[in-house]
Amino acid sequence: MIVMTKTVTAQEMQMADQFTINTIGIPGMVLMERAALTLRDIIQDQFTHQLSQVVVVAGSGNNGGDGLALARLLHLQKVPIKILNVGNPDHASQQHQSQDHICQYYQIPQTRDLKILDQASLIIDAIFGVGLDRPITGNYLTVINAINQATAPVLAVDVPSGMNTDTGEIMGAAVQANMTVTMAFNKQGLTTASGQQLAGEVVIADDIGIY
Repeated sequence: MIVMTKTVTAQEMQMADQFTINTIGIPGMVLMERAALTLRDIIQDQFTHQLSQVVVVAGSGNNGGDGLALARLLHLQKVPIKILNVGNPDHASQQHQSQDHICQYYQIPQTRDLKILDQASLIIDAIFGVGLDRPITGNYLTVINAINQATAPVLAVDVPSGMNTDTGEIMGAAVQANMTVTMAFNKQGLTTASGQQLAGEVVIADDIGIY
């Protein structure tokens, strides 16, 4: 992967996604699979000694879908994995539902019990992606606080959940990550002082096919 200097806002990233899917014709599920494969490779390379119990914290949108696809890929390589579901399953995106169906087929353990974070050797933050536009409240606040109180290192998918993609500001609460793997382009908020503090090391996965 090449570190690119280009940075995008949340709106620009969403437009790039839609252009790739609707104009170029690469299906969203293909992009999700490629993102998950990149995440798997980075985790196996950078967190070799933290794979005794991986916990994927998955929201109900496509960021959570990336997390579910990653969970399945790690499961197939015999990495002990559990999924901590957050959010409303009735509002799950279509791609998230498809990935969840696959995870259920493979009988990957799923729960809503936050206590599994205490047993985690590595936590994957896949709650919110770049589209978050409201302050963190309610159960999401509880979950993010629990992640930050856990002792395991945290890898955030795309941006740390709770961080404003454009400004790097904390929207009520935000995940404190050790590493953030951001998709296609760097995000504007990750280049700010507050964003850098939340994200930890930033890795740009620029090889997943988004233009």
